[in-house]
Amino acid sequence: MTSISPAASPALPVLAEVERSGFTEGHHRGSLVVLAADGRVEYALGDPAAPVFPRSSNKPMQAAAILRAGLDLSGERLALAAASHSGEDFHLDLVRTMLAEHGLKPDDLQTPPDLPLDPVEAEAYLAAGRVREPLTMNCSGKHAAMLAVCVQNGWDTSTYLDPAHPLQELVGQVVAEAAGEPVAAVGTDGCGAPLMAIGLVGLARAFRTFVLAEPGTAERRVADAMRAHPEYVAGTRRPDTWLMREVPGTLSKMGAEAVQAVALADGRAVAFKIDDGSTRALGPVLARALELLGVDAPVASRIGRAPLLGGAAEVGRIRAAF
Repeated sequence: MTSISPAASPALPVLAEVERSGFTEGHHRGSLVVLAADGRVEYALGDPAAPVFPRSSNKPMQAAAILRAGLDLSGERLALAAASHSGEDFHLDLVRTMLAEHGLKPDDLQTPPDLPLDPVEAEAYLAAGRVREPLTMNCSGKHAAMLAVCVQNGWDTSTYLDPAHPLQELVGQVVAEAAGEPVAAVGTDGCGAPLMAIGLVGLARAFRTFVLAEPGTAERRVADAMRAHPEYVAGTRRPDTWLMREVPGTLSKMGAEAVQAVALADGRAVAFKIDDGSTRALGPVLARALELLGVDAPVASRIGRAPLLGGAAEVGRIRAAF
């Protein structure tokens, strides 16, 4: 008999509705959890305890593991180690620099060849006659940092993505510690790195752990670098950047398959996943989640705007449904 995980259940609540010309033409279901400043669950939808792959929302934990392994990163370099960067020139230049500082080359990256994540950058990249390459893949900053710590520790760089590699075993420990729960499964992320599954409650708890960690700890160093240099975590046209720039003290990181985690400076936190993986609903759901967290800032409306076009005219929108 085939089992169905809670995350695949059709009973998950609707998080967002798709309205076109006054007609509701679709729904996006999922799970969400909001933590109060003291860490208790204040609001929940769906099954936020069920394990999910947080995808790139795990990157702060991966960056903390790199620090714990002994690589001395700070500032823009540390922010880029936790990034899903847009592929803008300043991102790619710093990845090259980080590699060169440890005697590495872009050819050492085991990221799959890709275009810049940002559509504007991708169009410019293609118009310049360039082709997909590992350096341009949005996880190349993380991989550059992983390779650098391997060089520093004398670890094998050819197997740095093996789940049994010392670095990846340390990543698993950091994820479990920050989430306050064991890793439920290990998979392979789109960039090729090992990917640890935890529940959304654990993911929100991990982000809360990072913003409340003692200064100087690996967790706090990552949070501080991301918040100080959000354009290196995402890009100049990305919601994570807007939110961390415009709401001081906020830590925010999206992940593929429509995952998002946010923690405010006082420990309030939210994590959610849209079940069908549609990132078009991320903004409206995030804006509503920010409202539940008590965030009253213009950036929330900017993030939440998701118009639908009919021809060149705006004829509808995607809106939160909770």
